[in-house]
Amino acid sequence: MLSMKHDYLSNLLMVQAANNAIKRRIEREQADPTLMAERAGITPDRWQADLLRSSARQMILNCSRQSGKSTISAVLGLHQAIYTPDSLSLLLSPSLRQSQELFRKLKGVYSALESDLLPQPVIETALTTEFDNNSRIIALPGKEATIRGFSGVDLLIVDEASRVPDELYQAIRPMLAVSGGRIILLSTPFGKRGFFHSEWTDGIGWLRTKITADQCPRIDKEWLERERQMIGDWWYRQEYLCQFVETLDSVFNFDDIRSIPSSDVKPLVF
Repeated sequence: MLSMKHDYLSNLLMVQAANNAIKRRIEREQADPTLMAERAGITPDRWQADLLRSSARQMILNCSRQSGKSTISAVLGLHQAIYTPDSLSLLLSPSLRQSQELFRKLKGVYSALESDLLPQPVIETALTTEFDNNSRIIALPGKEATIRGFSGVDLLIVDEASRVPDELYQAIRPMLAVSGGRIILLSTPFGKRGFFHSEWTDGIGWLRTKITADQCPRIDKEWLERERQMIGDWWYRQEYLCQFVETLDSVFNFDDIRSIPSSDVKPLVF
């Protein structure tokens, strides 16, 4: 009997010690999202770790295809929901399919964490997860009519931002006015046009991150050279070198047009 009691107490102490260790780890993850990413099986690149640890309210990621910008944005979105109770995070893309892909990545990160001590989902649909700490994550298509009902957004992630219409961008920014929430724009360029190009070149208060394909250790250099030959220079420079090139239908050069306005020229008066 004494032996059974001793074994029971030993097992209980072991379980308590394990739970305490998990709690301490979760406390560290709250302060450092890279630890959460690593526990989910993601080893962040240096630039990804810098973003995860950043407190910037506005981030703009001009990053190559397959560089990991969507994955790291998913980690940021999940960290927000888990460690900030009552928060609202929106995932926005030009199409519902693209928003769902980012949403799936986020859910995949959560599944990989495998901890009962984290907030648990109480509502799960193809587009929404609500946790028992009252945090919500919602994926939306890039349509103004579907997003105007939201307010008090704590985190707004805009994927493929260079393809999102300017009027939609102007409609979503007021969602952050009262909450003081964060916004993350991630994309490859799509010509010298639109708000993504404007914010990258002239926007105020942005933490800018540019990662080209040759800076990503997971992308094979020989494959890149074949890709350049396959898709042509115009697309390659945008999708892999993250350059804002002139649009194919441009009649005038963007930089030339930008340099034309002058306060020295007086308007004609008739």
